[in-house]
Amino acid sequence: MENMPTQELEELRYISYESQDAIGYITLNRPDKRNALSYDVVAELKQAFEVAEDDEHCKVIVLRAVGDVFCAGTDLASIQEQALQGVGYPDHLSDSAHLMQLFHQIYTLKKIVIGQVQGHALAGGCGLATICDFAFTVPDAQFGYTEVKLGLLPAIVSVFLVRKIGEARTKQLLLTGDVISAQLAADFGLVNFLVPKEELADNVYRFARRLCVENSGQSMEITKEMLARLPDMALEDSLRYAAQLNAEARSSNDCRRGVEAFLNKEKIAWD
Repeated sequence: MENMPTQELEELRYISYESQDAIGYITLNRPDKRNALSYDVVAELKQAFEVAEDDEHCKVIVLRAVGDVFCAGTDLASIQEQALQGVGYPDHLSDSAHLMQLFHQIYTLKKIVIGQVQGHALAGGCGLATICDFAFTVPDAQFGYTEVKLGLLPAIVSVFLVRKIGEARTKQLLLTGDVISAQLAADFGLVNFLVPKEELADNVYRFARRLCVENSGQSMEITKEMLARLPDMALEDSLRYAAQLNAEARSSNDCRRGVEAFLNKEKIAWD
């Protein structure tokens, strides 16, 4: 399938989107600012993820970036400008809610999101990598939630990070603000796969295609939603919820297709 730019996103300045082979690529394209997250960049990311979620040609989403840095976090120049303008709490709250909505959107998105982290991911940029369902990175990339070194807080990402890697490691990373290696990020569970830089794009593509071909999109969507909801449920409620989902899945067309193919010793291609 040829690359298919989405018309609704053609006018965006900092983000590009295209779908190919059932993979939707959202690309941060602000390398001169190290792909920093300004208000406008976050707005364009939110729009791109919305379009990707509705794109019938896209089954799995890859978030990637142009340049040597994946994302350097919040655009500090904009924070400084706000300080000079005397911007107060209501506007800061609006900005924070804006980023919170993006992280929540990615975390609850119906489609799987894979981070292709080709360079450093720091502060909010590290949060962006963290929120992906899977993340690939390269040996020389560095990761860190450096907000405490600047008088800021890693507040929004903390909600998701403690779910992902546990309280002890979350405290270690957020309270120290230390920048860590890609290998340690992998050891901590921040990223899933560490691959040579020249093989990054191919590895991400092959993994995304495997999800597209081997897995039911409906099953992945429901499983992702289930995993997001379970931590907030009491044990008995979570078990009832899981049993309900199990029953619903057994009644689905995807289940009928999958079981029939397995029993007939046929290989099913889900995309």
